[in-house]
Amino acid sequence: MRKVTLFIAVSLDGYIADKNGGVSWLAGQEPNADDMVSYHDFIQEIDTVIMGWTTYHQIVTELSPDHWYYQGMQSYVVTHKKIPPAEDIIFTQETPAKLVKSLRESEGEGIWICGGANLAQQLIREDLIDTYHLSVIPTILGDGIRLFGTADREIRLKWKGTRTYHGITDLIYERGICAGHGMSCV
Repeated sequence: MRKVTLFIAVSLDGYIADKNGGVSWLAGQEPNADDMVSYHDFIQEIDTVIMGWTTYHQIVTELSPDHWYYQGMQSYVVTHKKIPPAEDIIFTQETPAKLVKSLRESEGEGIWICGGANLAQQLIREDLIDTYHLSVIPTILGDGIRLFGTADREIRLKWKGTRTYHGITDLIYERGICAGHGMSCV
């Protein structure tokens, strides 16, 4: 079964974007430093990227308008819009849970949940995230788009590692396993 990872940057106070949806605050504390240290390691084991429409739109209009940043990986954009596929990109109206469940059973490497908050929250509620890799940026936004919404149950996680570079701290957790039950603790 393929592994599903939520790999995402978050402000110290839990936001993935400012109140206007902006992400200009994503850099670490050292100007001109390579703030994508953990990304370069992470992406080596990924061949599938899933994102929502807002994340996709932000990538193609602001962050990387000249080329598709995830070229060579199969990308899925979950949207209500009917858009024909493009090279390496499939636009789908499937629910995030249904899409992830089917991809998990298919051949391939890791599946990256790239963003945004609504997509991530749906998968968290369904307990479909295997690994949570949060890159905590040394910024307090005070308001914005929260990564975690309200939940109807507890999801226990198991600490796997921590890494710090340029003021950014990566927190890596996996779903906890209930002793003797072989399922995640919820």
